[in-house]
Amino acid sequence: MPKEKRQTPFSAKLKKKPPRKPKNTDRRSREYLTDGEIDKLRKAARNVGRHGMRDDALIFIMFRHGLRVSELIALCWDQIDLKKGLLHIKRLKNGLPSTHPVRGTELRILRQLQREYSESPYIFTSEHKAPLTDRAIRHIIARAGTNAGFPFSIHPHMLRHSTGFYLANKGEDTRAIQSYLGHANIKNTVIYTELSPKRFNNFWTD
Repeated sequence: MPKEKRQTPFSAKLKKKPPRKPKNTDRRSREYLTDGEIDKLRKAARNVGRHGMRDDALIFIMFRHGLRVSELIALCWDQIDLKKGLLHIKRLKNGLPSTHPVRGTELRILRQLQREYSESPYIFTSEHKAPLTDRAIRHIIARAGTNAGFPFSIHPHMLRHSTGFYLANKGEDTRAIQSYLGHANIKNTVIYTELSPKRFNNFWTD
């Protein structure tokens, strides 16, 4: 007669489960950086490795335009008109496309990038002229956060959150922020205005 298979005890099955990924709230107290912290992160990225200028530009452009990692990876030179100072943003995750102005510092950075990394249709590339991978971008930003001395880990989507918080803190219109970030639903934008301390500026006079 065939031997019966032994049933694994339920408690043993539980022990075999991989540990749960910690929640973001357990790792850090907030999911955005201030503009001063962005500058610190950029400086740290600029001072490491052979591609410091590219990595600094990567962080700056992700923050300036509220880009997701996948949107940055797909960013191509034909989306930018350097003469008119315009950048067409193709949003993913059912986001709404928009055209953003490109001014001053960003124009200079993009022109420098084009001189040094012009052999690919993609703006951010590796040494092999291929688009940077999701993993590479996460590594660049996490490394910059470590080198900047932040007491918490940094991930790319924090830059998009930082854009929303920065614009809300400036007092920009919620609908305008929604369009800028490409949110299909304004509920995703309101979280930034709810975080802004400017709502409470007139609560106390001294």
